[in-house]
Amino acid sequence: MRDLGAGFGHLLKGQRWVARHGRSYGFGLVPGLITLVLYVGVLIALALWGGDFVDWATPFADDWPSPWTGLFRGFLTAVLFALALLLAVLTFTAVTLLVGQPFYEALSERVDRDVSPDGTAPESDLPLWRELWISGRDSVRILVRAAVWGVLLFALGFVPVVGQTVVPVIGFFVTGFFLTEELAAVALQRRGVELRERLALLRSRRMLVWGFGTPLGLAFLVPFVAVFLMPGAVAGATLLARELLGEETRDGAEDPSEGEAAAGPADPEVSSPPAPGH
Repeated sequence: MRDLGAGFGHLLKGQRWVARHGRSYGFGLVPGLITLVLYVGVLIALALWGGDFVDWATPFADDWPSPWTGLFRGFLTAVLFALALLLAVLTFTAVTLLVGQPFYEALSERVDRDVSPDGTAPESDLPLWRELWISGRDSVRILVRAAVWGVLLFALGFVPVVGQTVVPVIGFFVTGFFLTEELAAVALQRRGVELRERLALLRSRRMLVWGFGTPLGLAFLVPFVAVFLMPGAVAGATLLARELLGEETRDGAEDPSEGEAAAGPADPEVSSPPAPGH
């Protein structure tokens, strides 16, 4: 159970880190805002024309007696929109990370330099196009896994009692796991950790992962919240990745007074790392 608290602690530390580093926070908001506009457009289109799509896809119901045609198609329209919302929650992080790969890569490196005892950060030797390819490929693999879980849990939702109590809880934990994987991938991919190894790492510390990802997934259900939490989520996932790999983290990096020093004219977050013992 201690890992649950530790995971939630990394989430809070990540938010505090970006709060102390305003330039990095503003930098990290850009991809989320772009993705939000795209998703809102798709959901609005679905709300306006989802019923027409269902009518087109179910011609066999045209001759059904009233009110069964309307009830059947109304149910399918509601199911379609509910699935779209679920997929939006599950895929928002992956799409935002893909859109914002250069942004979040830079933010994650700054976190690593800030908390590393020697002020260094692992760097990928791959060109940007190769990193984008690997990130996109891995995101598709994760989304396929998440979609399978989503369809399974949606079907189980029709089971009386269990579908309305146990299944939603399981759904939040599944969402939290995949959110954490996508976010931690920014730091782990930079260290050359492949998808299969990442999943094994996360499964070895499930409670830690759930403590980080489950409350974040719940927060992401609130409209627009995901956009503003994403920079801190990336920062927190970087700290979580360091713990998963057993990397030493400098204690002083969590001291709020350091943020005040970091806000000086020299802007240490983008220049030289803090001196040891600061």
